[in-house]
Amino acid sequence: MRSSSPEHYNEGMTVFLCSKCGTAITPELAELAAVPGVSDDERDRDKETRRAPSTVPQGHYAIDPEPWGPPYVVQDDQEDPKPAQSRGPVVCREEGFVISAGSRHTVLVHPDDAAGLQPLPNWENSSGCCGPTGDEGLNRACPCGAPVATLAADCFGPFELHLDPVRTYAFSQ
Repeated sequence: MRSSSPEHYNEGMTVFLCSKCGTAITPELAELAAVPGVSDDERDRDKETRRAPSTVPQGHYAIDPEPWGPPYVVQDDQEDPKPAQSRGPVVCREEGFVISAGSRHTVLVHPDDAAGLQPLPNWENSSGCCGPTGDEGLNRACPCGAPVATLAADCFGPFELHLDPVRTYAFSQ
């Protein structure tokens, strides 16, 4: 369950920009000390969209130390698999249950704090039941067209946006 008063790590404000063109992707955000815990109770999901509450509150960001997204590797323990990535579901592919070996230290923001990002052409990497699952790779682009983030917004996983740590950069004031 998320705390109602998140602890701030850095009281300064930070804007995230596209590494390709320098466009601001987010407004000024305050850093959280850690990724907040989120409820996995089905009753906390939005009744209309079935989305979970956002992992990070609006106006904030957190650095996710865990791997996120592809590539995925086969898990050692196929009898008792773990979720493929933090706050996500267990994923089974043709080769068995997999776990993320993707980027660490992605910047986790509320999806509404990067409202200018657009889906990739033809909704690439955005498959899911009610929204993108977030486990297929980058699926959101800067207005310049550069893929910069991964949105997870399906009805069975987390609701969060991961800014790629190489394709975006922070400017702190």
